[in-house]
Amino acid sequence: MIPEPDILVVGGGLGGVAAALAACRAGRSVVLTEETDWIGGQLTSQAVPPDEHPWVEQFGTTATYRRLREGIRQYYRQWYPLRAEAAALTDLNPGAGRVSKLCHEPRVALAVLEGMLAPHRAAGRLTVLTEHRPVAAETDNDVVRAVTLEDLRDGTRRTVPARYVLDATETGELLHLAGVEHVNGAESRAEFDEPHAPDRAQPGNQQGITVCFALSHHEGEDHTIDRPADYDFWRDYKPDFWPGPLLGFEAPDPRTLEPVPRTFEPNPDLDPLAVSADQSADAGDKELWGFRRILARKLHTDGAFDSDITLVNWPLNDYWLKPYIGQEAEALREARQLSLSVLYWLQTEAPRTDGGTGFPGLRPRPDVTGTADGLAKAAYVRESRRIKAVTTVTEHDVSIDLLGPYGRTRHRDSVGVGNYRIDLHPSTGGDGYVDIGSVPFEIPLGALVPRRVRNLLPAGKNLGTTHITNGCYRLHPVEWNVGEVAGALAAHCLAEDVEPHQVQAEDKRFEEFARVLDHNGVQRHWPDVRGY
Repeated sequence: MIPEPDILVVGGGLGGVAAALAACRAGRSVVLTEETDWIGGQLTSQAVPPDEHPWVEQFGTTATYRRLREGIRQYYRQWYPLRAEAAALTDLNPGAGRVSKLCHEPRVALAVLEGMLAPHRAAGRLTVLTEHRPVAAETDNDVVRAVTLEDLRDGTRRTVPARYVLDATETGELLHLAGVEHVNGAESRAEFDEPHAPDRAQPGNQQGITVCFALSHHEGEDHTIDRPADYDFWRDYKPDFWPGPLLGFEAPDPRTLEPVPRTFEPNPDLDPLAVSADQSADAGDKELWGFRRILARKLHTDGAFDSDITLVNWPLNDYWLKPYIGQEAEALREARQLSLSVLYWLQTEAPRTDGGTGFPGLRPRPDVTGTADGLAKAAYVRESRRIKAVTTVTEHDVSIDLLGPYGRTRHRDSVGVGNYRIDLHPSTGGDGYVDIGSVPFEIPLGALVPRRVRNLLPAGKNLGTTHITNGCYRLHPVEWNVGEVAGALAAHCLAEDVEPHQVQAEDKRFEEFARVLDHNGVQRHWPDVRGY
């Protein structure tokens, strides 16, 4: 029996978890659903170490996101055989990856997120339904009354009514099911005058997805997988905007588009304490093994681990042949085949520095990803359906080229902050990388408020951005911030008997809500820092 909640959060990724926490903290009853059997989305089921801005250790996130990050570090300090000098680091980077100051294993993030939710589950405020997906929504004029969920284990369906519904799905699925006005793909240049927008709208032009996977390396062993069914296609595939075959160690630099060789050396001897992770200075993707390493053996006592563990989310396994939204099953099958082909190529044909080919000692790690084959449980989906919002964030609000390195777009209704380069991976419309500088930005509440629907809120990547600005709003801390605000807003509206549109539009009502966010540690403005 599922209780009828005040707030239904559909989607258990980072935004969904943050939304549920915020609503429960405000005393509201919540049902949180998730399509896989792991909550946590990007950090867990998608196996993507966090992409964050360079000031993340000092400021620029919500207090609860900092609590998540510290919980992950504390998990390693408490349970792993860290060297003393590593355990003593306040800014411990467990994987010593170059993409982030906090690279770590998916299961560790899962354990910490489960711990954060545990008190609310014990109190009866929170019900978590894993392996459930939305299949229908009941609407009445401008209100979503209920959502029907399918249990993926036995096919049973149940309808859950709620006073507020939050869409934290990876693709904005409820926007489609509930008929909420939204956008797919790329807007036209004429709509917002964005310099990097196409001349005409391209709904099918979406960023590629990636099926990540985890690897360790064991010299002298042979862990070669069976040859993937589509391997011949992917081995011969050469994109028009690529310097050679996709399965190779040469790829465009996302920022300059110049061909750049990548290096691959499993288990290097470099002391991981010497690794610096600062994407504002170096994207870190030229050395593939250490780029998204999630366990560094040399941070631990001798003999504790016989290999590092690295996470493969590289240029080689971005998939962009079909849009994911609308063709999920087929696109996912092909993306999985691409990742398996990358793995097989690494094991059998990849060039080594000694002149040989192949690394048969590469071992896929299903124990790390919680799957049978070592691929992530779910695809990393970079671009969602996006609401047509009261406020749309455009390139003019975030581009360093348009605003200057110290430029800002200040919003009277700011409910958070974020920063990341406008990072668009190759897309299904045939575009290569678009990777340009951005300035530290504010998140306007108007981007979380649909133009028409009164009680549905976006709680992830489906807020009111464009195809372009999604490129800097889609990362872990921003998704968390958006979800936390959505959960807090729904709870606040129930307590004050107001609607989100009123909170956004009326200064006095917004100030009351802003005090709630300030009290909860949601940073809403930046200090004087430079964009990159």
